[in-house]
Amino acid sequence: MQPRITARHFDLSDKIRTHAAESVTRLQRFFNNIISSEYFLTQDKNRYTVELKVSVYRDVISARAESHDLFAAIDQSAEKAERQLKRYKSKLKDKDPEAISELSATNSKPQTDDDDLDV
Repeated sequence: MQPRITARHFDLSDKIRTHAAESVTRLQRFFNNIISSEYFLTQDKNRYTVELKVSVYRDVISARAESHDLFAAIDQSAEKAERQLKRYKSKLKDKDPEAISELSATNSKPQTDDDDLDV
């Protein structure tokens, strides 16, 4: 899954974009039913602020980090989101284990429309 990345007050390079995308793929190891993810990268003078929003089943997980190094801020926000995803997954398993099995079954099925098929 490719995250949506928005850079404010600076130009986004390919190296930063790939680093952010790799951090989201690491999050999928802990919870594979991530619907979408967004990064908001902001530069204020010599300080970077990174906000990561991850949409999951019935919830949005948000993590924010600030640092003088952009790559460190991306890693910190991904680590915070990782902890929140682990906690969310354990709560979801405790509350409604059928929801996870249904969600994984619907995400693994291919999305096809019967009207578009030629028989």
